Amino acid sequence: MRDTAIAVDTIEVATVISEERVADGHLTEGSDMTGLVRRVCTAVVALSATAVLVAGCGSDTTPTAVPESGASAATSSSESTTVIDGQEGEDAGGDVDFEVAIGECVKLGGTVSDAEIDKAVCGSADSNYKVIAKAAKNSQCISDADSYYYETLGGIEQGAICLDVDWVVGGCMDVGGEDPARIDCGDTAAVDGVKVTEIVQGTTSVDSCSTSSNGYEYPERKFVVCVDEL
Repeated sequence: MRDTAIAVDTIEVATVISEERVADGHLTEGSDMTGLVRRVCTAVVALSATAVLVAGCGSDTTPTAVPESGASAATSSSESTTVIDGQEGEDAGGDVDFEVAIGECVKLGGTVSDAEIDKAVCGSADSNYKVIAKAAKNSQCISDADSYYYETLGGIEQGAICLDVDWVVGGCMDVGGEDPARIDCGDTAAVDGVKVTEIVQGTTSVDSCSTSSNGYEYPERKFVVCVDEL
């Protein structure tokens, strides 16, 4: 922050992975695939005559993915997405400056010195997360959400956006980087590439996958994202 900036108040913005998600979610069935890597990002805005924006990312965590209960998943290819019951939760309040609707998708990325979050078309090459709910506090996001974005003002949390990976059946993701990234299924340069073979709802076990022996379990919403390693 510049010396000439007089801070009136601060807004802190962060995206993090739920700790419970790390403990409860797991990639199962004898695979040594790593869990999804989430980056903790923060941005601080000094509100003053000279507004200064400083953005950055902190340490990585390595959780895994878990899906939800019930209906059949509608599959789609690029420029589309897979519909999963339980991914369109409620708007339980809160107030964040980043405007996005439940069911829409975002691109979370950037660097340590320049964190970025932007809207993206679900299922597109840019999209890596889907907004599944909003809450007054990040602790109110469902426990098996993949990540969340929240803002605080003067040290008081103003609101949170709850996020899941934007999975697409038949599509591929590289989950080995700082953020999950959509890739071509023929990409041989992926760090930890997986192909989503199906999404099974109404279950908490990867044993429910019909062909894949690996998957990401979402125990609270009772669904499993079944994947094959690339």
